[in-house]
Amino acid sequence: MDPAHVTAVILTRDEERNLPRAVTSLPHGMKVLVLDARSSDGTVAYAHGAGARVIERDWTDFVDARRFALAQVDTPWVLQLDADEALDDVLRDAIVECDGARPGYAISRTTYFRGKPMRMWSGEHLTRLVRTDRARIVAQPATGGSGLVHERLECDGDTSLLSGTLLHYSYEDRASYRDKFAHYTSIEAAGRPPSASAVATAVLMLPPRFARNLSRGALIDGPRGWYVAWHSAVYPLAVAWKAVRAR
Repeated sequence: MDPAHVTAVILTRDEERNLPRAVTSLPHGMKVLVLDARSSDGTVAYAHGAGARVIERDWTDFVDARRFALAQVDTPWVLQLDADEALDDVLRDAIVECDGARPGYAISRTTYFRGKPMRMWSGEHLTRLVRTDRARIVAQPATGGSGLVHERLECDGDTSLLSGTLLHYSYEDRASYRDKFAHYTSIEAAGRPPSASAVATAVLMLPPRFARNLSRGALIDGPRGWYVAWHSAVYPLAVAWKAVRAR
């Protein structure tokens, strides 16, 4: 696949620390579109300097922003990338070597916490490289409902998995994890009706969720793994509780 036929779309707001890593991981010659939500740091300056097309726009929500950005793509292919993600060398080469026979391609992602990869968050398959005319953005909140978060790129037709790994440096410390946990659970709660039974169910499911997370590799990762396993198990309860509290 000719990298010039692909636009990497990246949403940003105050991402001057992460954006260089994301952009420099891309195949040479790939176009970059940065949709920036009025950053107050050097994000926009870096993006311009790196040759990206930059659109500055007030923030609405994740789904609307992704759909707006997708509508601006003028290449046959689009690659969805977060500012805190980067392609490893194998994945970068796989995109170039891809023959484009499928309407879309999935990528295996590994998320890092406090500088180390998490076994529990490894091997997540996400559709990220799609023919632009077959692409669509949908919301997939982790707990259901209509919360406009955890947006996904999808396409019509079958996809296949590319070699390599998408490295996701989402949580550099516990503070950043807590901030995103609070933010995302609030967005999901806003899209769910209040339900005491949902709270009760989430409480009952807390032990088995925690045990399942531990069995997926979090136990071996030690204290950082246990921390993530517990909070991931608590996530549905936090959403259900916030939905009740907000009404």
